Amino acid sequence: MRTRVKFCGITRIDDALEAAALGVDAVGFVFTRQSKRYIELENACAIRAALPPFVACVALFMDDDATWVSEVLKKLVPNYLQFHGREDADYCDGFASPYFKAIAMGAAQDAATFAAQYPRAAGFLLDSHAVGAAGGSGETFDWTRVPRDINRPLLLAGGLTPFNVADAIRQVQPYGVDVSSGIEAAPGIKDSQKMRKFIEEVNRVSA
Repeated sequence: MRTRVKFCGITRIDDALEAAALGVDAVGFVFTRQSKRYIELENACAIRAALPPFVACVALFMDDDATWVSEVLKKLVPNYLQFHGREDADYCDGFASPYFKAIAMGAAQDAATFAAQYPRAAGFLLDSHAVGAAGGSGETFDWTRVPRDINRPLLLAGGLTPFNVADAIRQVQPYGVDVSSGIEAAPGIKDSQKMRKFIEEVNRVSA
């Protein structure tokens, strides 16, 4: 099965278009204002309008007010929402939109038990942060802890780079991989060579 790829923390149209040209499946916009990769809604809408067909748009939130999520949904019309905070299932389900829920693999919790609390989630993103902490830290977690009993798509995140993504895919065999800091020159500013190398490595190991 081909490993899907999401480039997250997009803030510039040129980065988004290059990502699309490289063949990414999705780009992510961070709408949590405390994030150093936060993007203004108007800018995200402009980038979304410029994306070619079949590149999905993901809107990321972390313990944000429901009215803000609803505003982004109305104006951006993302394909998926992604929740990284302490949002419960009722909150996530309340927007009637497909969503991924992040599982904080940096915490001492059972991932499968946590996932069972979100029966309507489209899938889960396994990230290296602790509960209540933000992603994008550039740190990995112990991939042997990836659960094998969650029968929904799993996206592997946390510290992925062009130099370790092939090993990660071989070991974990995730539905997809999600990268942000590992392809950056600075927070929110993507590096062209790192983006290209990342995709090359994913394609090499997937083949």
